[in-house]
Amino acid sequence: MHPPIGNGKGQCFWKVQNRRTMAYLSPLWMTHSPMNTFSESIWIVPCYALLGAVLALLWSPGLIRRSGPRPAGYVNLILTLSALVHSILALREVWSAPLHFSVNWLHAVNLDISFDVEASAVTVGALVLILALNALTQIYAIAYLEMDWGWARFYALIALFEAGMSALMLANSLFFSYVMLEILTLGTYLLIGFWFNQSLVVTGARDGFLTKRVGDLILLMGVVALYPLAGTWNYDELEIWASTVELDPTVATLLGLALLAGPLGKCAQFPLQLWLDEAMEGPMPATVLRNAVVVSTGAWVLIKMQPILNLSPFVVNAEIAIGAFTAVSCAGIALAQVDIKRVFSYATSSYLGIVFIAVGTGQGDAALVLLLTYAIAMALMVMSVGGIILNNISQDITQLGGLWSRRPISGICYVVGALSLVAIPPLGCFWGLAEIANSLPFVLLMVLLLVNGLTACSLARVFGQLFAGSVTDWTKRSPEGLWALVLPMTILLGVALHLPQLLAVLGLLPNFTLIIQPASLLLISSSLVGAGVGLFLYAFPIVAKPIRLPVQGVQDFFAYDFYTAQLYRITAIAIVSFVSKVIDWCDRFLVDGVVNLVGLATVAGGQGLKYNTTGQVQFYALSIVIGTILFGLVLCFPLL
Repeated sequence: MHPPIGNGKGQCFWKVQNRRTMAYLSPLWMTHSPMNTFSESIWIVPCYALLGAVLALLWSPGLIRRSGPRPAGYVNLILTLSALVHSILALREVWSAPLHFSVNWLHAVNLDISFDVEASAVTVGALVLILALNALTQIYAIAYLEMDWGWARFYALIALFEAGMSALMLANSLFFSYVMLEILTLGTYLLIGFWFNQSLVVTGARDGFLTKRVGDLILLMGVVALYPLAGTWNYDELEIWASTVELDPTVATLLGLALLAGPLGKCAQFPLQLWLDEAMEGPMPATVLRNAVVVSTGAWVLIKMQPILNLSPFVVNAEIAIGAFTAVSCAGIALAQVDIKRVFSYATSSYLGIVFIAVGTGQGDAALVLLLTYAIAMALMVMSVGGIILNNISQDITQLGGLWSRRPISGICYVVGALSLVAIPPLGCFWGLAEIANSLPFVLLMVLLLVNGLTACSLARVFGQLFAGSVTDWTKRSPEGLWALVLPMTILLGVALHLPQLLAVLGLLPNFTLIIQPASLLLISSSLVGAGVGLFLYAFPIVAKPIRLPVQGVQDFFAYDFYTAQLYRITAIAIVSFVSKVIDWCDRFLVDGVVNLVGLATVAGGQGLKYNTTGQVQFYALSIVIGTILFGLVLCFPLL
């Protein structure tokens, strides 16, 4: 142990050195080091998943054949549960004593990049949520992929997801946050394309990857441009820098828009929202994680970067406007979809649009509460319909019905998940939505009420078409699934029902007087009206099905996602295609033409010269004289 070393910024750190790393540890950690065993080693948590990914690949069909691929899932589940226990024990240690430390990762010339770790109640709590949902999803996948031989690959990719999200929660550096987001992009691409022998799966994986790459590339530009301005990527130091710096408005706007592009892509916000719809081609267990927590990582980074975005009022207004437009448009589009997965994908984009509004209006804490409750509600709903899709081999809600008598557990789980997602007290998302609503200006409050009402109507519509009504040919034989499908659902059901108590224990539950605030009452009313309309139209045989709007064009406008894909095709895709064709023509006829011309000239010159090799000395002498004369004429040409 060395004496204290000052860092020149009024802080004091101890330097602890081992064989491979040098970490700078806060005095708080050193004071409590005998009691902080798990929090000091919190950086190991992502390594559990990485170890699981490596071990899972050993059970690939080409390597170990006698045991089958199932041990890959069991090994990953054990390691995920170990990481969960580690995180829970670390959460107890950092609850009142947050821990910050860093590890030198790269030092070259004037560039010093450190892996900064923040272990606080918020970050480790988010880590616990991610690991718990990962563990439940892996149990769920045991039944969902029971007959699939791709277990090793699937669980290795799920472990990659887990490692990336875990590291992202702990990273206190924008640079490493970007790296983790790239890992999640890769994992998303591979999981969407899991069943790669299907053409739609390949297309969905490609489109999803390329769409997210647009936001990632622009985000990288912002990350690189930020370092020369701020001299750091550490979030805490960036917050201090943003509170004191005076940037040129144009620079602040360009920087903010570049940083905003990353969360837009990750959270499936307009105009980069279509990738989440394409991602529904992947296995249902991957959809549970993607819709519940993976897309929320973009919002997590957005909250961390908000002090920098606040440097430009234009960026903040753009953030709010994009969130509001995405929330309203996606909530409306969800009402017109017949594919269950598409309904949930647009509901996800809609709710993350609300998070954008909350963060842009300075309600980061309420946005975090909403992300926590949203993750549990969405995971519960997706799990409840996953078994239905597995048994009935259909995602079209118009083909299903009457499942309440055959799948009561799934029905109860869906109802609780839907009630937890909309503003129905005292369940989950009500508290975050109510906090946000009571701090919004009138126009944005109307947006939130509209989105909440449309979402309630959409979820009630799905319930009416799945669980109410009469049994169809598709649902005559549709019992509850295997225990591995039902167990995760029931555990999440209990968590969702007891979430208010958990929020109270965590100190996140607002005062109960929030329920009687005017904005909260309006939210509750919008939920009841939306759910009532949805049930009236779809749960009872009063209105003839399918329901048609008076103007077919309006219905098609929502059903075909505002024709966004067609708009891309005639704008961005057409421009890129035209530029590509021009470049291809230039490459074929100009670049290759010049090269081929030089080659032909060389061949022709060689063929001509070979006839001059007569072997006569006088002929060679004559050639030298003629060459000298021609060279002299070239030199004298300017004088002539």
